[in-house]
Amino acid sequence: MSDGIRLNKYLADAALCSRRQADKLIEAGEIKVDGTVADLGTRVYEGSVVMYKGKIVKAKDNLLIYAYNKPIGLVCTSKEADKDSIFGKVEFPERVNYVGRLDKDSSGLLLLTNDGELANAIQKARNNHEKEYLVRVNKDIDDAFIEKMSKGVPILDTVTKKCKVEKTGTRTFRIILTQGLNRQIRRMCDYCGYRVVNLKRVRVMNVKLGDLRPGAYRALTASEEAKLRNMISD
Repeated sequence: MSDGIRLNKYLADAALCSRRQADKLIEAGEIKVDGTVADLGTRVYEGSVVMYKGKIVKAKDNLLIYAYNKPIGLVCTSKEADKDSIFGKVEFPERVNYVGRLDKDSSGLLLLTNDGELANAIQKARNNHEKEYLVRVNKDIDDAFIEKMSKGVPILDTVTKKCKVEKTGTRTFRIILTQGLNRQIRRMCDYCGYRVVNLKRVRVMNVKLGDLRPGAYRALTASEEAKLRNMISD
């Protein structure tokens, strides 16, 4: 850290928040470095003391990544903000943040980590990292639906990227996305005249949900983490 690092990166690496959220905290004057209110250009050096709400924010030496099976009914937000927060239901050994939220009505694989740099790289849309979902809708699926979903549909003032869609049953399909628009699959189905009945994420990049039971979590294996980090660096 001889040349220092940007304050927002330091806060993200410390698992306090994302870089974007860090910028907001800095702009609001809520972060101090060595006793002085920081600005967006502030850098953190070896020996610097960073404080938020009167508490020292320390960089993480032990970087952790967990796979968690989020049940339906829980939300991806802070414990203080919502009684149904995932962090209110599970006690993790270290403070971690989720990587790519799942909405309240969806279930499945959620990665959690205290490595802000890793989380940021996974979530950047331009990196085209795959996320795989199993979906059930309210009526029978036809070939036109599969083709339309695959080619991209207009939602949220844009057109979704082309994606892989495979029919797995009369009313079920598998979809692999490389972007993460708000409630994307539900909005795509709505546009095509279908309503999502059940949505489960089963894979993020190389990490699979497998037989992890709802509400449980596990640390990534050494091989999973190594491959994930290699994919990020590539």
